[in-house]
Amino acid sequence: MPHSQTSASRDSLLGVRIARGASPWLLPTVATAALSLARSRRSRRAAALAVPTTALAAGMLWFFRDPEREIAQGRVISPADGVVQSIMPWKDGRTRVAIFMSPLNVHVNRAPLAGTVTSVEHVPGGFVPAFNKESENNERVVWHFDTELGDIEMVQIAGAVARRIVPYIPQGTKVEQGDRIGLIRFGSRVDIYLPEGVEVDVEVGQVTTAGVTRIDRD
Repeated sequence: MPHSQTSASRDSLLGVRIARGASPWLLPTVATAALSLARSRRSRRAAALAVPTTALAAGMLWFFRDPEREIAQGRVISPADGVVQSIMPWKDGRTRVAIFMSPLNVHVNRAPLAGTVTSVEHVPGGFVPAFNKESENNERVVWHFDTELGDIEMVQIAGAVARRIVPYIPQGTKVEQGDRIGLIRFGSRVDIYLPEGVEVDVEVGQVTTAGVTRIDRD
């Protein structure tokens, strides 16, 4: 069955698919660049402004890109593009895999398994860099999925730059593995907790791709 696109943006700009939730940042930047370019032939000031604004608009397009993915096979796949920051056994027997997302990564997160969203909870907090130990107290959105492996917890964590997390779907939504579920503007960190007995098949420092990299082992 094809993966649902209900949570994905239908918008595109200059042929680039744009993540839903990017408009408040992207549209003013692109509009300013377009206006500067339009006036550049008649004004030296506009011409000088056109260079940095166009570069910034291009950067925003890159930051908020939302490419299509060929979803991989496997029980648990990565919910985020980034680098595995840590793999930590938890007191309750689960294993936490933390994935650090830089500003250059795709910021759209995907469902690690097929199932039903049983809760989406916003937790207020700080905005220290996601690689800092104190980021455990950062602003976050905590997801729980009812899956064939039982309850799966996933946490989107804001960072020093990423001060807005945009969930795409509400509690009660049924998702296919790899469906788009939310956006962390400008990256940060995504944690996923593997149930007891599920072995990790990634290493610290390994690059992950949302919807593509398998993170568990048979």
